Amino acid sequence: METNHSSGTHRSDMSFWTPANKRKSLIVSVVSMFLFLVPVPYQGQWTIGIGIVAEALQATFEEHLPLFMTFILILSVVGTIVMKLAVKSGADWAQRPSFTKDLLDVTFFWGLLRVLGAIFAIMTLFELGPEFIWSPATGGTVLFDLVPVLTTWFLIAGFLMPLLLEFGLMEFIGTAVRGIMRPLFKLPGRSSIDALASWMGSGTVGVLITTQQYESGYYTKREASVIATNFSVASIAFSLLVINFIGMGHMFIQFYVTVIVAGFVAAIVCPRIPPLSRKEETYYEHAGKQITEEVPEDKSRLRWAAELAVKKASNVKSAGPIIKSGVQNVIDIWFGLIPLVMGLGTIALVIAEFTPIFEIISYPIVPLLELAGIPEAVDAAPAMLVGFADMFLPAVIGSGIESELTRFVIAVLSMTQLIYMSEVGILLLRSKIPLNFWEILIIFLERTIITLPIIIFMAHVFFF
Repeated sequence: METNHSSGTHRSDMSFWTPANKRKSLIVSVVSMFLFLVPVPYQGQWTIGIGIVAEALQATFEEHLPLFMTFILILSVVGTIVMKLAVKSGADWAQRPSFTKDLLDVTFFWGLLRVLGAIFAIMTLFELGPEFIWSPATGGTVLFDLVPVLTTWFLIAGFLMPLLLEFGLMEFIGTAVRGIMRPLFKLPGRSSIDALASWMGSGTVGVLITTQQYESGYYTKREASVIATNFSVASIAFSLLVINFIGMGHMFIQFYVTVIVAGFVAAIVCPRIPPLSRKEETYYEHAGKQITEEVPEDKSRLRWAAELAVKKASNVKSAGPIIKSGVQNVIDIWFGLIPLVMGLGTIALVIAEFTPIFEIISYPIVPLLELAGIPEAVDAAPAMLVGFADMFLPAVIGSGIESELTRFVIAVLSMTQLIYMSEVGILLLRSKIPLNFWEILIIFLERTIITLPIIIFMAHVFFF
């Protein structure tokens, strides 16, 4: 009933359907496609427009980014402490709802992680304290390899994301491909954009898009949870990096075909089993339902898609709110997310590198791998699970294994597991998407169980 009422109102008032609004929607949407969705060759690999800008920024400021972000992490802690003291003292400005209050007035747990992130960054930058914190394999990896990439990618993606979300491209593509996404994956058509942005650019950008769409009322709790854990696929560029690092660049085609097949099956199965199948079909309470992809009987699909796109673009009256939204996105990520990446990411890598935890929990996998004909199963088993800490760790462990078949299986599995705590996991925990740590762990294990037999079968075919 709600959708029909919305559609009727839409049809009766076509005042937005003006040449100026149509031009605005078309031009910005085309620009957004080239920035976020269209793959382009750059320095011998495929990426997207925002990736080129982000990588250029990273190359220009590479030496200064760890110091700069350490300062940001310290500023985040200071701001959080000041806000907490102001709230406790009853200061008027600290009681009113605002972007600053949402950013800095966090729970004790998230505040503690911000403090840990800042401490780990200082220790790593100046090589202070125990080496297991700041070593190149732990804190060094996060501060010098991961944080600079996230800083530049999220600077560009966060600032430009309103162009993708506010001018009708999501409405147009979502309505156009709904007939494919809904029956296959039980998802709105616009989720295809999240997947494309991940494929061509970065999985974390896909999660960021999903988070913003959920908080704006375009995905239900179930849909947002499914998209974030099944469609935030690793980019083609990162896939190339992994397969080359593991010494099998000559098999990239077979590798990526296997990633697509296994990932496709997981994306069909996972939404239909708990915990994802038990998520509520309700929208974020502060936004309500905003989506209208259903096509009225008297409209063609493309005509309705175009009307929705132009109507969305007509709501943008000036550049001010768009710029403000972009700036807030960047500040929110730099002050709210990066400290958690530094804190939790370092802890996860310390556990993976300096404790036998992943070796112990991987023991039950060894006989299964041996039964499946995987050589060097004892060495391979920890690599099957260590990806939960960081997506690149399986490649690091697997690079020392002699068997090409085993290295192939490890590399593909690391791509199809998708959920790793150093980036995606933290982004999900911090978002409003209703997923807790244990659910994220269960989904990671489900994806491992679903995709591993497919990967092993295809590996045996390719290496026969």
